[in-house]
Amino acid sequence: MNALSLKKGASKKSAYDLKNPLGDTIETHTLTVIVDNEAGVLARVIGLFSGRGYNIDSLTVAETDHEGHLSRVTIVTTGTPAVIEQIKAQLDRMVPIHSVHDLTVEGPSVERELAMLKVTGTGEKRVEAMRLADIFRANVVDTTLESFVFEITGTPEKIDAFIELVRPLGLTDLARTGVAALARGV
Repeated sequence: MNALSLKKGASKKSAYDLKNPLGDTIETHTLTVIVDNEAGVLARVIGLFSGRGYNIDSLTVAETDHEGHLSRVTIVTTGTPAVIEQIKAQLDRMVPIHSVHDLTVEGPSVERELAMLKVTGTGEKRVEAMRLADIFRANVVDTTLESFVFEITGTPEKIDAFIELVRPLGLTDLARTGVAALARGV
C-alpha cells in the first residue's frame, strides 16, 4: 500500500485488471522462492509478473544463506487457480531459482508483516491513538508534541485493522515491509 492509497476507499486492485471470463474464483497465495543471490535475479522474477500482467500484492527479499549465496523471495499474489499454477510453473523453470513453494496450499504457515504509522494529533486523539496502540500491541518508536510513530508487527489483517482505526485519528504516513512467511512444523 503506498501513500496514495492512504485515502479512504482507495482501491487495492491491480493496475492489470485480471480478466476472469470463466467466473473462476480469484485467490490470494503466498509463494516463497529460493533464488541465487546475484544481480538481476529479482528483476527477472518481477519481469515474469509484469510481462504477463500478474499482480504482486506483497514482495519481500533477503539473503538467508550467506555461504550458499541464497535469498528468499516471498511473494503474495492473486489470480485464478489456473493463473497461480501458471505462475508457479513459470517461476520453477527459471534458472537462478532453486525452489518454489506455495505456502497457501502446502500446509500451515506463519505470515507476519511490519508497519510503521505516523499519527498526528493532539488532545483526545492522542489519547485514543495510544489506547489503540496498547490494544494492538504496537510500540511507540518516535514521539513529538504533535505526533507518534508506531511500529506494529502481525498478520496483514491485523495491520489493516489498526490502520483503519487510527486513520480518523490523524494517520499521515505509512510504511509497510510486505509479508514474510515460513511453513510451520518440520
